[in-house]
Amino acid sequence: MQNKRLMPWACLIAFAALFLTAGAGVTTAQQKKSAQLGSPDTRDVRRMEALKEQVRHQLVMLPYYSVFDWLQAEVKPDGTVVLKGAVTRPTLKDDAEHRVKNIEAATRVTNNIEVLPLSTFDDELRIALYRALFRYNSPLFRYGTQSVPPIHIIVKNGRVTLKGVVLNQMDSQLAEMTARQVPGSFEVRNELQIEQREDQKVSRK
Repeated sequence: MQNKRLMPWACLIAFAALFLTAGAGVTTAQQKKSAQLGSPDTRDVRRMEALKEQVRHQLVMLPYYSVFDWLQAEVKPDGTVVLKGAVTRPTLKDDAEHRVKNIEAATRVTNNIEVLPLSTFDDELRIALYRALFRYNSPLFRYGTQSVPPIHIIVKNGRVTLKGVVLNQMDSQLAEMTARQVPGSFEVRNELQIEQREDQKVSRK
């Protein structure tokens, strides 16, 4: 008789234990999922990096983006994209803004791209610089074989700025020295960056 009275309590205790175990399993699964997704800060960083890559891709793929133009962008945490740089065509400025606005993750686009003034003198200087930097017997010739060379030549009112990325410091110095030897320029600024190798990226982490 006593065993019969204890049976409902035993069933109730067993059910409670089963419920707690199941709840713990759900909690553990949620924790694992949260760990995989990462913290909110980590997700924001990944989202910004993905947006940066999308913006970069869209700018590089613009059909009239040339060696004489320079485009770059700043991506803010709220999804705002600030376009910067200098271009020789007004249509390129508009096309860049239009392309970036079509990116779903871009919440707002601020277009600060400068349109370089029309100048026959600057056009002639651009051609002379291009020929000097990428002539067939130049060590920098390999940079000129791409559709959009990594070295960009920005000319405004006779002042030259070298933008882009080169493989090493020697190429950067050679590009600056070559540009300075081209007659007609009032100033040469070297803003070339050195390409970071994978082993360097790992060592800095």
